[in-house]
Amino acid sequence: MIISVIGAGSWGTAMASLLSKKGYQVKLWVRRKELITQLNETRVNNIYLPEVILGENITFSSDIEYCCKAAEIIVIATPSHTVRETAEKIKKFVNKDQFIVNLAKGIENETLLRMSQVIQEVLPDNRVVTMSGPCHAEEVARDIPTAIVSTAKERASAEYIQDVFMAPSFRVYTNPDIIGVELGGALKNIIALGAGVTDGLGYGDNTKAALMSRGIVEMARLGEALGANKLTFGGLSGIGDLIVTCTSMHSRNRKAGIALGQGKSLHEILEGTSMVVEGIRTAKSAYFLAKKQGVEMPITQEIYDLLYNGTHVKESVINLMMRSKTHEIEDIAAINNSEWI
Repeated sequence: MIISVIGAGSWGTAMASLLSKKGYQVKLWVRRKELITQLNETRVNNIYLPEVILGENITFSSDIEYCCKAAEIIVIATPSHTVRETAEKIKKFVNKDQFIVNLAKGIENETLLRMSQVIQEVLPDNRVVTMSGPCHAEEVARDIPTAIVSTAKERASAEYIQDVFMAPSFRVYTNPDIIGVELGGALKNIIALGAGVTDGLGYGDNTKAALMSRGIVEMARLGEALGANKLTFGGLSGIGDLIVTCTSMHSRNRKAGIALGQGKSLHEILEGTSMVVEGIRTAKSAYFLAKKQGVEMPITQEIYDLLYNGTHVKESVINLMMRSKTHEIEDIAAINNSEWI
């Protein structure tokens, strides 16, 4: 089988490595020609994934037609804000029998669409599968045991991709709730920015635990409003991805949050990294999506105000801590309301 991976960032490179170890022929599309030269000479992506040697059955190319041709599966591993552009690039080289696998985690700013919806708009005849979960590329590439979720509109598509990607160090589950899986992967990046802010301010474990617990509540709240099953947010693409992104120094979102907490501006943060910090754009999408749906998302509101309205971090903390008092879990309070005196 030939599998094409579009995007040679850390995640695309890690996925190409994983698939090559399973014996597939992998075509890795690389945007920058100078990186192709380096990859061919060293078989190491020193920019995005240093110290990981890539298999001989991976071919590097900047020719997107060549990469798409004859591939049974095309994996889109670009940042979320370039997914539509990527789908448009491959459109004339794709046939309806090819599976499109989306690895991006985000919500499009302009349309407020999830990534599979964006791809389906451009490639309406293809089967689109999203894979999401607590997966740092640095660890997947080093064969550290990892679990992820495969989801699609059709069960057969999700299970097919499950079979293709499953490996001794890479366990793949399926979930029919594509809305919940994609929203979990996108929204947790906003909460991770907040977790980083608490670290940058020098706060402790109590603060982070509170932020994560309340974060998953508002993630599920928006998910339900958009048709997701709230149980999904208790799984790998919800609480699982939230834990890893809020606690790991591999997390770009947490690192950016730390810088915010230490007083750096958004401009300084973006200037200081070559990596994409997905939560920055997603905070804008989620803020407007919550407004549109009439859903209360106080953490998302404060992160949006930090990023785009210049609110001071300590003011945001006070805003969250001094909100109107309420029950912790509304469902339990509603059920027990008549019995709790």
